[in-house]
Amino acid sequence: MPVLTRDEAQTRAQLIDVHRYTVELDLTRAADPACETFASHTAIRFSARADGATFVELKPATLRSATLDGQPLDTTALDGNRLTLDGLTPGEHELRVDATMRYSHTGEGMHRFTDPSDGETYLYTQLFMEDVQRVFAAFDQPDLKAVFEVTVTAPESWTVLANGVTEHLGGGKWRAAPTPRVSTYLVAVAAGPWHSVRTEHRGLPFGLHCRRSLAPFLEADADELLDITRACFDRFHDTFDEPYPFDSYDQAFVPEFNAGAMENPGLVTFRDEYVFRSAVTDTERRSRAVTIAHEMAHMWFGDLVTLRWWDDIWLNESFAEYMGYQITAEATLPRALNSVRAGDTPSTDPWTDFAIARKAWGYDADQRPSTHPVAPDPDAVPDTASALLNFDGISYAKGASALRQLVTWLGEKDFLAGINTHFARHKFSNATLADFIDSLAHATDRDVHSWAAAWLRTTGVDTLTSKVNHAGRQWTLDIDRDGGRTDGRPHRVTVGVYDRDLAGGPALVLRERFETDVPATTTVERDGGCPALVVPNDQDVTYAKIRLDAASQETALASLSRVPDPLTRAVLWNSLRDMVRDGELAPARYLKAAQTHLPEESDLAVVQGVLTFATTTVERDGGCPALVVPNDQDVTYAKIRLDAASQETALASLSRVPDPLTRAVLWNSLRDMVRDGELAPARYLKAAQTHLPEESDLAVVQGVLTFATTHIADRYTGPDERPAALATLGELCRDLIRRTEDGSHPGLRLTAVRGAIDVATQPAPLEAWLTEGTVPGGPELDPELRWHILARLVVLDATDEAAITAELARDPSATGQEGAARCRAALPDAAAKQAAWEAMFATDDLSNYLLKATAQGFWQPEQADFVREYVPRYYEDAVAVAARRGPAIAAVIGGFAFPAPLVDTETLRLGERCLRDTDPTPALRRRLTDQLDDLARALRVREGDGTV
Repeated sequence: MPVLTRDEAQTRAQLIDVHRYTVELDLTRAADPACETFASHTAIRFSARADGATFVELKPATLRSATLDGQPLDTTALDGNRLTLDGLTPGEHELRVDATMRYSHTGEGMHRFTDPSDGETYLYTQLFMEDVQRVFAAFDQPDLKAVFEVTVTAPESWTVLANGVTEHLGGGKWRAAPTPRVSTYLVAVAAGPWHSVRTEHRGLPFGLHCRRSLAPFLEADADELLDITRACFDRFHDTFDEPYPFDSYDQAFVPEFNAGAMENPGLVTFRDEYVFRSAVTDTERRSRAVTIAHEMAHMWFGDLVTLRWWDDIWLNESFAEYMGYQITAEATLPRALNSVRAGDTPSTDPWTDFAIARKAWGYDADQRPSTHPVAPDPDAVPDTASALLNFDGISYAKGASALRQLVTWLGEKDFLAGINTHFARHKFSNATLADFIDSLAHATDRDVHSWAAAWLRTTGVDTLTSKVNHAGRQWTLDIDRDGGRTDGRPHRVTVGVYDRDLAGGPALVLRERFETDVPATTTVERDGGCPALVVPNDQDVTYAKIRLDAASQETALASLSRVPDPLTRAVLWNSLRDMVRDGELAPARYLKAAQTHLPEESDLAVVQGVLTFATTTVERDGGCPALVVPNDQDVTYAKIRLDAASQETALASLSRVPDPLTRAVLWNSLRDMVRDGELAPARYLKAAQTHLPEESDLAVVQGVLTFATTHIADRYTGPDERPAALATLGELCRDLIRRTEDGSHPGLRLTAVRGAIDVATQPAPLEAWLTEGTVPGGPELDPELRWHILARLVVLDATDEAAITAELARDPSATGQEGAARCRAALPDAAAKQAAWEAMFATDDLSNYLLKATAQGFWQPEQADFVREYVPRYYEDAVAVAARRGPAIAAVIGGFAFPAPLVDTETLRLGERCLRDTDPTPALRRRLTDQLDDLARALRVREGDGTV
C-alpha cells in the first residue's frame, strides 16, 4: 500500500479543512475468536477551498459503501488504502464510509487480547502513524485536525473508554463526549471488562484501568499512581499558562502494548507491565513515574500543539522526555517515591536515572550510520515510512539533553516564557521548528536561531577532553572539544573539582563547582592544591564525550563509588565507557571498575552522558586537584574524556566522589571509552568490582551492571575470556547480596539477585533457590524471579520441557505464557530450536509479545555454535516476515530476533550482503543497519590490544 508523502500532505492541506468526524464502531462480537472483523461507520464533514480532488485513507477487510454528499462512490476504486474523492467544489462536503475492519494482534490498529488467566477479552486502539486507517476512514495527517464524536457498541458487561468522558446509553452502547480539535492519530478507544479506580482532581474525573486479573496489583499501587498523577498535573499547571485542555484524564494499562505509553488526549494508554505483579526496585517505580509525567507533558506538547509534519517529531518527544524528568524531579511526592519500600534508600534525582539509563541510548544512536539531526531537514522525511524510523534515542534522549542544555544556556525563566508564547500562538493547531524558535526568540535577546542550527540541525556526539596543569598555587584546566575545533555547538558546562579527604580517608571531597562556556577558548585560573579528581561536565548539563586528566582517571577507576554525587558518578562512568569505545582505555579496566564500584553504588540512574565541544582553558589558583570533571552535573550532551591524572583518580576512587550524579557522569565516561576502544573491558570490570560494593545509588549499580553484563561479558569479551568476566560479575553480585543481608536496601538486593541469575555458570545455586522458593535472606521468589531462574537453567542445560510445563501450570497468566515461550526457545535442543524458528518466521500466529519472548530466548552466547546454522536463514526470513507483518513486527524481528550474541565476521558479512542485495522494509533496514554497526563495534573492541 502507498504511504503518505509530505508533498501529498501539503497538497491536501491546501485544498481542504476538516471539521468533524462521527465514528461508530460495533464491537459486540469481539469476544468470539472466530469473529475477525468489526463494523466501522464514519461520517466526515469537511470543506474545500477550490475545485479539485483528493483521497481518504482506510484499510478495510471489506468496503461496504461510501458516499460523497449523498452520491455513491465506486467501492472497487479503492486503491490499496486510498479512496479517491473527485469533483470537489468550494464549500462544505460530507463523506460517509461503511466498512468492516480487522482486529489486530500486533499492537497496531484495534488490538484484541484474550487473557489466559480468566478468558476475558480486551480491545484498545493504537492509531499512530497511519494505523487509524485500520479502524475508520480518515484524512490521515497530523495537520488536518478535527472534532471527533465516537460511539461504540460493545458487550453489555463491558466498559468503554475514550478521549472524552463516556456515557453508557444502554444496550451496550457508549457515547464519548466530543473532543476539541485533535489529530487523527490521537483518537483512542479501549473496551473490555476493565477494573477501574476512579477519583476527581481539580474538578476533572481521573481514572486508572487494567485487566480484571491485574486488579489486586493495581489496587496495591493505586494511591502511589494517583499521588504521582495529581502532583505532576498540579506542577504542569504551575509551569504552563495554558490549562489542561481536555475534559478528563484516564490512564489505561493495556496488554501487549508495543511502546511504553501513548499520549492519547484524555486516555493515555500504558503497557500493563507498569502494573507490577512482582517485586521491583525503586528505580523501576521512578521510571514509571517519569513515564506518567512524560505522557502528561504530551497533553501540551503534541496534543494541544501538534507537529505539522513528521520531521518535527522531536517537538513532541524531546519536550515530553525533558519535561517528564524535570516535572518528576520537581513534583513527585515523597510518599509516592521515597517510601514505597520500607528500608530502601531515599529516592534520588530522576536526572541521575536519565544519565545512566537513558542518555546512552542517544549517544549510541548518534554514533551509528543511521544518525540524524534532532530536527532533520524536511526533505529527509519525505514520507511516513521514513518518519517512523526516527523514533529513537536521538529524538528522545539527545533531544531532551539538548533542551536541558538550552535551559542552562538560556535560563529557565526565558525558556518557559518562550514555551508559553508557543502554546498561546498555536493551541489546537500545528507548529514547526521555525515556529518554536520564533516563540523562544520573542522571550530572549540571545541568538536562539544560531543555537538551534548548531544543536538541532547537526549530527554526532562532541567529545570534551580535559587537561590539568599545576604550577605552585595555581592549576590550569584545558577543555578541548574534538581536537580544538571552534565551529559547532556551544556548551555551557559545570566543572566539578575534587580533593582527597584531608583526614587521610579514601573519600573525595568536592572543592568547588563552577560553570564555564565552551565555544572556543576560555582561560580560568583556580586557587588551591591539586584535587584528586576533576570531573568536566560534573552535573551533565551538556552533550559531549569527556576525557579526565590522567590523575582523575585513576581516581575514578579506583574510587568511583566514593564520588558523593550520583550524577557525577554517572558522568565518570560515561567517560570510561567512551575511552574504551575510542581505544583509549582497555576494556578490562572498565570491567574492573564496574566490579569494584557497583556493589557500593547507591543511585539507580548513573549518567551515561558525555560532554561538549570547543576548547576551553580554565586557570585556577590553588594546588592541583585530584579530579576535574567536565560536565560534572550532566547538563550538556557530549562524551567526556578526563585528563590523565583525573582518569586514574576516577578509576581508583570513583566510589569516593560525593555526588551520585558526578559518579554517573564518570561511569558514563568509562562506558564510552570501552565502546570507543580507549579502555580495556577488563579495566571497566575492575572498576566495577572495586567501586560498586561502595556505591550508594541504585541507578548507578543497575546501569553499570547492565553494561558490564550485556555488552562487556556477552559481546565485547571473546569466548575464551567470557567465563572469567562472568566469574567476576558473579562475585560482584554475591558481594552485593552479602552487603544487603541486613535488609537495609531491598532494591539493591533485588538488583544483585537478578544480576547473579544472569551471570550464573553453575546451576546448583539457582536450583536451590527454585526448590526453596526463596533466596536465603530474601527475597521470596515471585513469578518474575521464578521465570528468570528457569530461563537461565534452560540455557545451562539443567532443566527441560517438563519443568517449563509445570511452571506454566503454576503461572498461566499472560506473563507466564511469555516466560514459557522464552524458555522453550532457549532449550539447547534441535527440535525446540526448529519449533521456535517456525513460530517466529513460518506463520503469523504469534502476537507481538509472544514473538518478542520467543526471539529473546532463541539466541544465547552459550549456544553460539549450536545455533550458528540459523544465521543465514535469519537474514532471508527476516526480510520476508517484515514485509508480510508490518513495521511493529519488523522492529521485533530486527531487534530481539537478531543474532546479537554471534559476534563474528561471518554474521557481519551476511548482514551486509542482506542490506546490499535484498530490499528490506524501511523499518527492518534501519534495525539491521544499527545492529550491524553495533556488531562491528564489538569486533573492534575485541580486537583492541588491551593496553589502555
